[in-house]
Amino acid sequence: MIRSLSIAFFFFVVLIGAGVALWGWQGLQSLEQPAGPEQPVLFNVEPGRAFIQVARQLEREGLIANANWLRLHGRLFPEDTRIRAGEYEFTPGMSAREMLDVMLAGRTKLWSIQFIEGRRFVDMREALRAHERIRQVTTEMTDAEIMAALGVPDQHPEGWFFPDTYLFSSQETDLDILRRALQRMQLVLAEEWENRAEGLPYESPYEALIMASIVERETGAPHERADVAGVFVRRLQIGMRLQTDPTVIYGMGDAYQGRITRRDLQTHTPYNTYRIHGLTPTPIAMPGREAIHAALNPAEGDTLYFVARGDGTHQFSRTLAEHNAAVRRYQLNRRSDYRSWPAPAANDTEEESAQ
Repeated sequence: MIRSLSIAFFFFVVLIGAGVALWGWQGLQSLEQPAGPEQPVLFNVEPGRAFIQVARQLEREGLIANANWLRLHGRLFPEDTRIRAGEYEFTPGMSAREMLDVMLAGRTKLWSIQFIEGRRFVDMREALRAHERIRQVTTEMTDAEIMAALGVPDQHPEGWFFPDTYLFSSQETDLDILRRALQRMQLVLAEEWENRAEGLPYESPYEALIMASIVERETGAPHERADVAGVFVRRLQIGMRLQTDPTVIYGMGDAYQGRITRRDLQTHTPYNTYRIHGLTPTPIAMPGREAIHAALNPAEGDTLYFVARGDGTHQFSRTLAEHNAAVRRYQLNRRSDYRSWPAPAANDTEEESAQ
C-alpha cells in the first residue's frame, strides 16, 4: 500500500513538474510572438536601470503582456540582461524578444539636424536651440566658452564647423554635435590643404578657410566656385582689395537690414573689404568642402571682376571697362525676376554683389 502511494505521488509530482515546465515553455515562447504597439513609440531606458525594472516598464507601458516571462528569460540567459541605456523606437508587430535584441545591441533612435553651407555660427547655434530632441548644455554659454569646452580656447568659432547633416541619439548634447562638426571641418580642411595648388597667397590653412567662406557666400552656383576663387586669389596676389559685399554684411552684424548703402561701403570695419587690404580676420560663414576645394584649387585665368547677372550666376570680366559695362547691363538695368542666388531658400535674404 505504501509503495503504491509512493508511486502515485511520484507520478503526481512528475505531472505537476511537466505542467509547470510546459507552462513556463509556453510563457517563454510568448516572447517570440508578434505584439508591440499599435503605432511606433519611443521607449527610454535611463542609465543604471536594472533589467527587471525595464521589464516592468515595458509591461506598464503596454508593450509586453507579462514582465515575468521576460524576467524568467533573464534568469535563464543572464547575458541577455545587459541592455543599454538610450531611447529606442519600437514598431507594430515587434515581439518582446525583438525589443530585447534592439536594447541589447544599443540600436537607439537617431535624430538628425542639418547645418547649411554659407550660414553663420549664430545660425548654427539657433538651429541647435530650436531642435527639441537635443539635450541643451550650451544655451547659457558664450561663443568663447563653447570653444574653450571644445579644446580650442583661442579660436574664433566662425567657419570652424562643417556644414552637413548629423545624426544623434537622445544621449548626445548640443556640445557633442558641435564637437563632431569641428572635428569634421578640421579633417576636411587638412585633406584639402594637403592637395592644394601651388603658388597660393595663403600662409596657413586658416587663411584658406577664410577664403572658402567668402567664396561660399559669393555664389550658390557650384560651377562658379573655382572662378570666384580665381578672381579673389589674383586680387590678393597683386595687392588689390577683394571688395566683396558678403564681408561688408558680416561686419555690419545686426545693422544689416537687407541692403548695403554707399555709407556702409565707406564705413571702416575689420570685415569691410572695400576699405581693408587682404583677407578678413576670420571666416564669415561655414564653407562646405566644395568651397574649400575651390579656395585651394582656384581656376586659372586673368579675370579680376564679376557681377551678378540676376539669374543666380555671374559675369566675369578681365578689365574695369568690361566690368563697368557688365554692371550697366545687369545691375543698372535689372531684369524683373532679378535674383543673385540660384535657388533661394525660404527666409534667406538675397544679397547683391557687384565687384
